[in-house]
Amino acid sequence: MPLLYLEDLEPGQRFAGATRILIEDERIKAFAAEFDPQPFHLDESAANGSIFRGLAASGWHTAAVTMRLLVDSEFKPAGGIVGAGFDELRWPLPVRPGDELRVESEVLEVRSSKSRPEQGLVKVRTTTLNQDGQAVQISVGNLVVPRRMK
Repeated sequence: MPLLYLEDLEPGQRFAGATRILIEDERIKAFAAEFDPQPFHLDESAANGSIFRGLAASGWHTAAVTMRLLVDSEFKPAGGIVGAGFDELRWPLPVRPGDELRVESEVLEVRSSKSRPEQGLVKVRTTTLNQDGQAVQISVGNLVVPRRMK
């Protein structure tokens, strides 16, 4: 895929990710042990007694996997995926061991920067889906994307 500059992007464009990542219980526990050490991410028995009713990946683990999937997707902004913040970040369903995740992105808004004419901001909705096509993460982020140099 060619690199995409601000001028190449418009609302409604969609990008898919061909890569899928299998979520394994050992990786859920390893991520949680380092970054989100709560019992429902670390131990099946504790997880069974939680609101999750079973082992669930940390939302931050899901976010990290999503970033990897996004980098590997068709969406290739020039300069990389440089975030300027999120308007929305939701985890509508837990990610479980055995889930296979993929991403889809849609451009929502494109605007030039008034203070930096060499770049602009692109608002993108990225949906992370499991193997059943169910959304497990939905984010709306703002990316800094360069213009073509003239």
